[in-house]
Amino acid sequence: MVKRFDGLFQLMAMLLVQLLLAGNIIISKLADNDGMTMRVMVAYRWVFAAAFICPLAFVVERNKRPKLTWMVIFQSFISGLLGGSLFSNLFFTSVTLISPIVVTAIYNLLPAMTFVIALSLRLETFSIKTLSGKAKAVGTLVCVGGAMILTLYKGSELHFWSTNINLLHHTHLQAPIIAHIMTSSSAKQASNKLYILGIILAFLSCITYSLWLILLAKISTNYPCPYSSSALMCVMGGLQSVIYALFFDRQEVQWRLGWDIRLFTAFYLGIMGSALPVIMMTWCSRKRGPLFVSVFNPLTLVFVGLGSSLLLNETLRLGSVVGAMVIICGLYMVLWGKALDLRLHNHHSESNTKPLSSIEIINHSEVDTNQGPSTNGSPKQ
Repeated sequence: MVKRFDGLFQLMAMLLVQLLLAGNIIISKLADNDGMTMRVMVAYRWVFAAAFICPLAFVVERNKRPKLTWMVIFQSFISGLLGGSLFSNLFFTSVTLISPIVVTAIYNLLPAMTFVIALSLRLETFSIKTLSGKAKAVGTLVCVGGAMILTLYKGSELHFWSTNINLLHHTHLQAPIIAHIMTSSSAKQASNKLYILGIILAFLSCITYSLWLILLAKISTNYPCPYSSSALMCVMGGLQSVIYALFFDRQEVQWRLGWDIRLFTAFYLGIMGSALPVIMMTWCSRKRGPLFVSVFNPLTLVFVGLGSSLLLNETLRLGSVVGAMVIICGLYMVLWGKALDLRLHNHHSESNTKPLSSIEIINHSEVDTNQGPSTNGSPKQ
């Protein structure tokens, strides 16, 4: 009976995690609509996340932390760049330029993209003759095909429901680059340029995050304290994000937080959308393994689709739906291939043979502070 309730709690926790992650994207759209620049939003996100997780790491891992070396600090700086400031600025800027549904669908390419990068760096074992190798290869190709559909084919509009609710009120210019495009081209050409720019930024965010996942495998070995390493990453990401934002947004009004959507966005993205999912995903990964956590990731796309349609009056297009479904199919093929690798790895470990040398890429999410599952052999995004 206790195990049954534990399984139910883990299921509910992962559903809540995906809902919180989807909220990151919806709320960032509202903040952008209010005039908050993504640079300032990202800076506040990491500052709030660091303020929450640093005391937690100090208490939980007070007697477990190894000595902090300069190498660990340097790796944390790079980690804060790839998985924190750079990734977040690319990702959330793409959210302001194109549909959140498209961005979230592209984000599901992460396991396949990480597999390709790790393979090119010879950090991932691969054999096309094995069943797991075939699954990962075919799954990666399917993901690429879905991304091409998503990018090149918009298709007809789909109207499943209408709530007549639109929380967005377009009363400001999004960014200087957008204003330049709008004044130098026709409306249709400007829309196409923004769409292409958003797609490029979304893909670049996936690449930086994939590189972070690979780096995280090294950090987890040198500093095996998930909460402390997450705290270091948040601090580094916060410093980098604040410095970067101050280069462009020096007016006090841009940084002012009142009792409005801006304060709520900073609080939500830093704590509700980052730190809390870290804790829940760490717990679920330790209880059920990294694969259990990974299979829930496509639900973020479902929640973003529902939230965008019901609250932001986003129009679903056939190309987005078909491309997203193809990407999810490819994602699960890659995850299945990784599950076979894990099973073989566990079998070898039980037989006291040399473990497989590979980068674990099956556990991913928009929560870029989550390094907890790394203790189970699965580095996090």
